[in-house]
Amino acid sequence: MKALKVALAFIALMIGTASANAGGIFRFGPKVGLTVNELHFNNSTFDSSNKTGWTAGLMTEFKMPVIGIGADLSLMYVRRNSEFMVSNQIAKDNRDYIEIPLNLRYSFSLPLINNVVLPYVAVGPSISMLTSHKQITEGFANKSVDWALNFGIGVQLIKHIDVSARYGLGLTKAAKVVDSDVKGAGIEGKNRYWTISVAYLF
Repeated sequence: MKALKVALAFIALMIGTASANAGGIFRFGPKVGLTVNELHFNNSTFDSSNKTGWTAGLMTEFKMPVIGIGADLSLMYVRRNSEFMVSNQIAKDNRDYIEIPLNLRYSFSLPLINNVVLPYVAVGPSISMLTSHKQITEGFANKSVDWALNFGIGVQLIKHIDVSARYGLGLTKAAKVVDSDVKGAGIEGKNRYWTISVAYLF
């Protein structure tokens, strides 16, 4: 139900942005990609190994012409996988999220080839809402909401194909020990991830 409300709010925001878009360029389209995720714990004994996941959803872009400043907002379904040692056993944590990243962009103008290749840099926050199970293993659980700060680079090809790579720095706890009797009480893990994605903008 929460994910549905988020999706409806996102659609309403898209419509409102398009309606208010008098001086800029508004576009949207499907977006897919791969993620490489690890849980970074506050105790190196628990640090996880990198695992590959995937993401798919819808992206919108708003761009002011000439000055190169814009923004993009996405609604993505994300699978983040991780694996770490706890109590001498391997714990696998495959998590599903609804993620909403918002990025501010600056595009670099390249005379004569802007219509073919347009590179940009981006930065902004994202919120991810857990849609899968909370329990990882005995005493370990995922948090319902995760905030991150994204840093990215990308390029738009022939005006429509958007290819990007971004690094997500988790700001809040994504997983933690919830049972004080479990070895490692006080241990918390934050998401660290790379996302490589491709979008087609209409």
